[in-house]
Amino acid sequence: MKKIIIPVSILIFAASCKQKTETTMYKWPDVKPPVAEVKPHIRTIHNDTVTDNYYWMIDYFKKGPDSTKAVDYLKAENAYQDTMMSGTKNFQKVLFDEMKARIKEKDESVPVFKNGYYYYSRTDEGKEYYKYCRKKGSLDAKEEVLLDVDEMAKGHSYYSANGFNISPDNKLLAYGVDMVSRRQYTIHIKDLETGEVYADAITNATGGSVWANDNKTLFYTAKNAETLLTEKIKRHLLGTKEANDVVVYEEKDKSNYIGVDKSKSGSFIFIQSSATLSSEFRYLDANKPNDAFKVFQPRIKDVLYSVTALADKFLIVTNQNAINFKLMECPLDKTESSNWKEVLPHRKDVLLEGVEEFKDYIVITERKSGLNQFRVRNLASGAEHYVDFKEAAYAIYVGANPDYNSKVLRYGYTSLTTPSSTFDYNMDTKASKLMKQQEVLGGYKADDYVTERVYATATDGTKVPVSLVYKKGFEKNGKTPLLLYGYGSYGYTNDVYFSSARLSLLDRGFVFAMAGIRGGQEMGRQWYLDGKLMKKKNTFTDFIDCGKYLVDQKYTSKEHLYAEGGSAGGLLMGAVANMAPDLWHGIIAEVPFVDVVNTMLDESIPLTTNEFDEWGNPKNEDAYKYMKSYSPYENVEKKAYPNMLVVTGLHDSQVQYFEPAKWVAKLRANKTDNNVLMLHTNMDYGHGGASGRFDYLKEEALNYAFLFALEGVEK
Repeated sequence: MKKIIIPVSILIFAASCKQKTETTMYKWPDVKPPVAEVKPHIRTIHNDTVTDNYYWMIDYFKKGPDSTKAVDYLKAENAYQDTMMSGTKNFQKVLFDEMKARIKEKDESVPVFKNGYYYYSRTDEGKEYYKYCRKKGSLDAKEEVLLDVDEMAKGHSYYSANGFNISPDNKLLAYGVDMVSRRQYTIHIKDLETGEVYADAITNATGGSVWANDNKTLFYTAKNAETLLTEKIKRHLLGTKEANDVVVYEEKDKSNYIGVDKSKSGSFIFIQSSATLSSEFRYLDANKPNDAFKVFQPRIKDVLYSVTALADKFLIVTNQNAINFKLMECPLDKTESSNWKEVLPHRKDVLLEGVEEFKDYIVITERKSGLNQFRVRNLASGAEHYVDFKEAAYAIYVGANPDYNSKVLRYGYTSLTTPSSTFDYNMDTKASKLMKQQEVLGGYKADDYVTERVYATATDGTKVPVSLVYKKGFEKNGKTPLLLYGYGSYGYTNDVYFSSARLSLLDRGFVFAMAGIRGGQEMGRQWYLDGKLMKKKNTFTDFIDCGKYLVDQKYTSKEHLYAEGGSAGGLLMGAVANMAPDLWHGIIAEVPFVDVVNTMLDESIPLTTNEFDEWGNPKNEDAYKYMKSYSPYENVEKKAYPNMLVVTGLHDSQVQYFEPAKWVAKLRANKTDNNVLMLHTNMDYGHGGASGRFDYLKEEALNYAFLFALEGVEK
């Protein structure tokens, strides 16, 4: 495609005019973007010298001399973005109101039974948060409001409460609160009989915790205040000061994440230490919290395992000599791998993802041909069966199942056209019962939309799955705008899901597509291994090939093809912008990880050392050279780039604000086109965006307004 360059003041895309003559094209204001100050910073490693003109932007994070200047630059970019999108303000409000109107404001989750109580959350009309509640013995019993998060969040621009953990005697609630969006939680303890919140306050932790069976000992995961690494598991005794908490485990390997959990049976407390390629568990009798944790199986290079406790044995899911994992078992008193016996063998075409335990059954989650399935096994008889799902593309997941004695599996189901649904599956009778389906207000009809699953051929011949959804009446003539979403990292599976907000896109003529590219785990464990470390570029070329396939098959054209991704998916956006800039009319990059080399060289940045197994350690010369060859920031060139909207958060703990800020500054200094480039920094939020259940829709409205402006859609 020959790119047509027109001044920003009258930016009108000829191709769009031909397709949408019935609309008035959006005219971008004729204003100059901010120009970031150039302050050369020299990086020399492996005899390679690189000049970084915008390294100074890290100073707000580092509390350096340019801290104020860095924030001022972000504010200037926000002002520019606000001016550029000023003509869409009314439309953004229309979109926000429209998306919000589809959400049932007064709603309630499906109750979950545990230890004599039904637990649920409910939302009230006009409220951003929720109330966490329970009823004793029966759903007809009097409601207890355990936490009113709407009240707790008052006066805070961001508020996250999670990790709800009820003591075995049902009298105490431990929960975590983050008011900054840095994922640094303070754990509080509430007496549910008196309503008193104890003075015990455990700072700088993850939100979750685990009660021992004595109802007074709490285990939790402590973080390093600077790097945010999960470094220690501590034991807290109710009524004592945090300073007196005992370290029961300290992780020395900075590439590992650690956490603490409790078996569903209540018998064991587990400490898990896991990196991308290896893991190690420790366990403790939950009745003896002062005992030392025992190592289940010492970590083995390139071996992952996880542990599930049954009444009489442990189950182990492991990839030891089994790339797609297998299921093993061992006695409760003989846990080393020499005692493991095979329950389900390894299969080349089936990925074993996990096990949910019950007193009489286990439910094994498997993935075959890119789709999940549930395999139910009776522990007494060994009889097995699969739960039946009929759609061509869907997503299922094991829901909340805290009752070890239950014979009912709670699971979730969704697809691109099926709203999120909660089912109870009776493992005795094999009957599924729909307990609740997300209610979409405004008359949504699934039959008005069509979903497809197709396969694009990658550069090396690999077939890559692509799932699509569009409104009926769509014609494959190359004239329709299409938004292609991708992620492709950490083995995270990009399963399809329903979004009521997305209807605002589909109803205005867009096709939405999700690419199951390598680096995820859509097609098995090898799919992940073929898209990480020294094979990372497969992720990017897969996505590009998916885009080319959709153009070749006339689902869209280059003039109407858009791409979106966030975090590691934002790295994907940066890479494909560099590698195939003329393929996309526009790109949305959210909290994008785009300064890969500099971030992975700086071990003071949160989570860097945890990521070495994913991206490589640039202190190794081969890893450095490969990383540098694709890192978006390193590879910005003097050439034309597509229209781009980049979104970040000042308090992001996962991908720091300075990565997208530096990237945008470098793009501005090098791009040779007049296409739109905007950076929006949310000054109150972090990696996950807004905490309220409606606030995030404002961000979605901005994204959609950007796409609609490029397409000339004004209402």
